Amino acid sequence: MTEPTLRDRLARLTLAQKVRLLTGADFWTLHPEPSIGLRRIVVSDGPAGVRGRTWDERDPSANVPSPTALAATWDEQRIERLGRLLAAEARRKGVDVLLAPTVNLHRTPYGGRHFECLSEDPVLTGRIGAAYVRGLQSEGVGATVKHFVANDSETQRHTVDVAVDERTLRELYLAPFETIVRDGGVWSVMAAYNGVNGHPMTESPLLRQILQEDWGFDGLTMTDWYAGRSLATAGAGLDLIMPGPRGPWGDALIAAVRAGEIDESLVDDKVLRLLQLAARVGALQGIPGTRAQPWTPEQIAAEIRATAAAGFVLARNEPVAGEQPLLPLDISRLRRVAVLGANAAVARTLGGGSATVFPPYTVSPLDGIRAALGPGVTVQYGRGGRTGARVPVADPALLRRPDGAPGTRIRFLAADGTEIGGEDRAGAAYTWMSSFGDIALTDAGMELAECRARELAHHDEGRPRNEVCPRSGLVTDSEGDPRPWPTFPSFTDVAAIEAVTRLHAPRAGRYLVGASGLGAFRLTVDGTVVADQHLGLPPGADFVEGLMRPPQILAPLDLAAGAHADIVVRHVPASAAGLGDATVASVTFQLNAKLDSDDDAEITEAVALAAGADLAVVVVGTTEEVESEGFDRTSLALPGRQDELVRRVAAANPATVVVVNSGAPVLLPWAAGLPAVLLTWFPGQEFGNALADVLTGATEPSGRLPVTWPADHHGLPTTTPVDGTLPYTEDLAIGYRWYDTAGRAPLFPFGHGLGYTTWEYLAAHPTHTGVTVHVRNTGARPGSETVQVYASKPHSTVTRPPRWLAAWTVVTAQPGDEAIAHIPLPARAFQHWADGTWRTEPGPFTLHIGHSSRELPLTVPLPEVVITTRRA
Repeated sequence: MTEPTLRDRLARLTLAQKVRLLTGADFWTLHPEPSIGLRRIVVSDGPAGVRGRTWDERDPSANVPSPTALAATWDEQRIERLGRLLAAEARRKGVDVLLAPTVNLHRTPYGGRHFECLSEDPVLTGRIGAAYVRGLQSEGVGATVKHFVANDSETQRHTVDVAVDERTLRELYLAPFETIVRDGGVWSVMAAYNGVNGHPMTESPLLRQILQEDWGFDGLTMTDWYAGRSLATAGAGLDLIMPGPRGPWGDALIAAVRAGEIDESLVDDKVLRLLQLAARVGALQGIPGTRAQPWTPEQIAAEIRATAAAGFVLARNEPVAGEQPLLPLDISRLRRVAVLGANAAVARTLGGGSATVFPPYTVSPLDGIRAALGPGVTVQYGRGGRTGARVPVADPALLRRPDGAPGTRIRFLAADGTEIGGEDRAGAAYTWMSSFGDIALTDAGMELAECRARELAHHDEGRPRNEVCPRSGLVTDSEGDPRPWPTFPSFTDVAAIEAVTRLHAPRAGRYLVGASGLGAFRLTVDGTVVADQHLGLPPGADFVEGLMRPPQILAPLDLAAGAHADIVVRHVPASAAGLGDATVASVTFQLNAKLDSDDDAEITEAVALAAGADLAVVVVGTTEEVESEGFDRTSLALPGRQDELVRRVAAANPATVVVVNSGAPVLLPWAAGLPAVLLTWFPGQEFGNALADVLTGATEPSGRLPVTWPADHHGLPTTTPVDGTLPYTEDLAIGYRWYDTAGRAPLFPFGHGLGYTTWEYLAAHPTHTGVTVHVRNTGARPGSETVQVYASKPHSTVTRPPRWLAAWTVVTAQPGDEAIAHIPLPARAFQHWADGTWRTEPGPFTLHIGHSSRELPLTVPLPEVVITTRRA
């Protein structure tokens, strides 16, 4: 029997059934429709890993390097392979569609979410993003390229209108999306919160005119979460409102169709796109999907470790004494090593916000270095001061549940104080999306659950309710009828949550204990209430800021070594204002604790350790207070007193390596005085092992900068709107294009990165499809080189940057050997947008070839006749 086509399935659906499919079922899933063989589709956040439907430590995820680290590899084959790893993770977690990659550009380093984006350059972003998509979708898991378009900063992101001219929009901000639609074949797109040139992106004509008509996109376009705010979005090229079950379409869309205000064919097109996605991911009966091949934990670890090292950028590597650079280390000369900095012991492996996952483990730089150097080298650690003002989530090692096991006991309370359920948790950060999941119910909870089940059955069978459960809350389904929540306990059943634990003090001192979140908090220590306060966000703050750096309630607690205190945090959640039904979509809070410290003493201790060591490794970096979704950066400086730590350590020990653990550029005012600076981004769960591999020379650092690293903050674009509008007044001049146009010198240029060998650029000549480049490995080690090709237009009548990236490739060679790079050049590399189309300016162009945007030893004239014969 022939399986029905997508249109056959569509024809079986009523208008109400079709409209129901176009709003999510809950935070992470889409509605099933058994009558046409459509099962539930599950989506998940994910650029740095596949989190799945839960947001806590109980369902860990492989934590891959963050997108800036991936772009720093400039290695499409590697990123495609990583996409296949993520597909396997998705299937392991029951996920069909990953909400990644993020391909908004690094317009300015002040953008708070740039760790989640790839690059400042549209060509690099597009090609790496397309590789990510190909790898993921080759294994039957859908990718979602986001956020369409110009969502390049976080300030007022839900309402800001970006004012950008058409040429800049086409050549920079739309370009990566076009590459990923045309070359990557992406299956879904996410429309952004912001507006562009007067239209909110979920209502923008760009969705239909450019995405669907110009580019021929046949996939599904969904909203960013809660970005679909009105019925007007139904008339644009938008197909899916997320999350559900509520939204602006539902009954309003049905009524608009029946009134003739919206043609039903628009609804049909949306449903067909959704069914197309379902078919591609294997969610339609009779249409088998591709099954992702599973990866073993050992394979995952090895791939993440190698990818992290491939993205590390060795920005500086000078001799300390003699002629050899400091790196790679000569381990035979090491007896004592000082590893310093807060990030050395508790490293950041990923950024904050929707990119957050919970890895099964993380290897810190301290642990990785200790393991690599072995017992013959003494490795000593000093924190060297705090990097942030916040009290962190409590270390689970400090906490014991009432039964004596590590962690906390969570109690769910009804409005009358009755405990209806509970769960044991190993961690101290708690987030629930859509529901509380499967918890252990008390007798009172079981009674209420049974009542809720009867109530739900009556509703689904169309029978009148003969009872109303106590403490019950109802929601409205897509048909507009009151309906009990299908899961128990729902957020309407739980009035308060308590975290119960015993804090053990391994060292004597003053501990700061408390909680973070939005809503009412009461902190009890040994039966005494020590703090009771309602916590809220400052005016205008993004709701994600409440997740990533929520306000805190704290109390001091003096404990002797080995002493303990019983802690209870009682939390009454508040709504996430401004996001529709976020009141019932998530509950999140933290239990916080730390031993108070003296920064002066810690820095002095770190300097003393460095002075007595053969080598000092200082790991500096950012915190969740600095780089996260939901807010932009107000400073590019390293937080805390880390600059002071570096300067004092380097003065005490010239043999100092500084490792920079940040997702985007930070100011490094001391860099010129250091022999070695290694930029490691947010490199995933294998950070420490990858770092040790690079420091010891087991692996070459082959990363190249995907962004320009600024020397200072002067002249960088702002993220602050004026009267609700953010004008992109710099036009095409972002990143290296601005530095070249302005004649300014960055600290490290775009494309820069050193390895453990050296390269000579010998010759280059154009071919009918591109350019051929000859390079030689002139060093003593095997290595790889990223051969970069930039284009320019002499005597152009069109406003252009001095040079722009056209293409690149990666070559490898043994010492003394020559490598030949054949680099295709697409027609788009020589085109500009004018008068509503792509045009090529007459006359010759010039190719500039070399190691970075500022180190280009080869120049090749490119005649006009060669350009006009290239394929797009």
